[in-house]
Amino acid sequence: MSVECVSRRQMLFGIGGAALVTMLPKPAVASRSTVGAKQLSFYNRHTGERFKGDFWVDGQYQADIITEFNHLLRDHRQNVAAPMDKRLFEYLYTLQSQLQTDKEIHVISGYRSPHTNQMLASRSNGVAKKSYHMKGMAMDIAIPGVNLADVRQAALSLKLGGVGYYPRSGFVHVDSGPVRSW
Repeated sequence: MSVECVSRRQMLFGIGGAALVTMLPKPAVASRSTVGAKQLSFYNRHTGERFKGDFWVDGQYQADIITEFNHLLRDHRQNVAAPMDKRLFEYLYTLQSQLQTDKEIHVISGYRSPHTNQMLASRSNGVAKKSYHMKGMAMDIAIPGVNLADVRQAALSLKLGGVGYYPRSGFVHVDSGPVRSW
């Protein structure tokens, strides 16, 4: 009889233990997947250029797509391109996910040369003299069909960088610098 009882206890513990284990919290697992693609689509309002591409595929940035993005985001006044911060592309991709849209991002301003930034700053108090645009870390954007206030609110909620709100000019500034807003 004791052999039978031990067997039953082992059997009951085995079933109960399995049920108990499924109720325990799972250990933290890294949420960053290295499989898949991240796509962005841009329209430059000043040049009329469009480009859509997967800038990240299976854990790797795609140099050819990033180069095309850099060209589209160039300082159109000086026709000068510069490397844009990849964190900015990640920010925009995450922003679109937050907004649940894959609509084309309209670019009002991407990279700015120091010359262009100085010229704009002399005309407006709204242009920072040490702008993140000159470092390839900022974009002024709008997403047609998405309320500008919603773009701002989503960007603020992400806490991924700077967010400036310019409703009278029709754009939101996002940058990959420190978290702040105006």
